[in-house]
This record gives sequence, structure tokens and C-alpha cells, in this order.
Amino acid sequence: MRLHEDRALFEFLILEGAQAGLSWETILKKRDNYRAAFDNFDPVKVARYNDRKIAKLLSDPGIVRNRLKVAAAVQNARNCLTVQKEFGSFDSYLWRFVDGRPKRRRPGQKLLAYTPDSDALSKDLLGRGFKFVGSTICYSLMQAVGLVNDHDPKCFRYNEVSDL
Repeated sequence: MRLHEDRALFEFLILEGAQAGLSWETILKKRDNYRAAFDNFDPVKVARYNDRKIAKLLSDPGIVRNRLKVAAAVQNARNCLTVQKEFGSFDSYLWRFVDGRPKRRRPGQKLLAYTPDSDALSKDLLGRGFKFVGSTICYSLMQAVGLVNDHDPKCFRYNEVSDL
């Protein structure tokens, strides 16, 4: 899968941050609740959240009620809008970290939790004020949205994902 739609990319950014320290299963089970709670991950709407809305989110049992993660989602929405203005889209910004083409795992290459590309993305996002965007989270984001294809070349999914 290769994502290029800004709203979907923002959704994955927020979900990857929410997943930090938790299992993906926990977040996937709550994904529909997140979509409802965060206005379908519309960064324009999320960027306007105030203290009252944040308090409402923190009382929502359908999402992970971590104050830092919720506040980060709002801050990241604001920063996402700034990135969109600077680069034309969040998509253009993200894909420049892989020169516009997905990175593929080479035969025999070790599976990693982070790479120089995810390090660079993390450093840049942090410099722009984003939160919950460490290198491991960024690498998970890169995998989830198609910037990286980590399937083993012998895996049946490798070519399927490569052809997308």
C-alpha cells in the first residue's frame, strides 16, 4: 500500500504515536473510535481543538486516554498544516525522505526498527515541533504508508506490495 492522501497520512501519524508503548492490536481495535473522536483525522479540525475538546477526549474510553498523546495529536495537526503550506502537501513532505520511491528490503537484509531515513524524518519532524515522532515510530509510519517495503523478497506479499 502506498498512501498519498494527506488526511490518511495524518491518521497514520497520529495512530503510530498513540501506539507507542502499546500493541498494534490495541490501537487497531480503537481505530474507529479514534476516527470518530478526532473528526476523521481532519488536521484542520484537530488543529482547532481547545482545552475543552482535549478534556472531552481524555474522558473518551474509546481511545488511549494519555494526556501527552492527545496533546501531541493536536500539536501535530497544527504542524501538519504548516508543513502542507511549505511543501504543498504532507504527502510531498513525507515522500521526499525516500526520494519519492518506496525503499525495498534487499535479500538477506536484516529487519530493523529504524533506519537512517527514519532517523532523518524523526529529526526533521522534531525540529518542526512534532511530538511522538521518534525514529522507531517514524519507521513504523514509513512501513504503514508504503514508503518502505519490508517484506522479505521471498514472501508472496513482496511483489504485491511492490506493484502498488
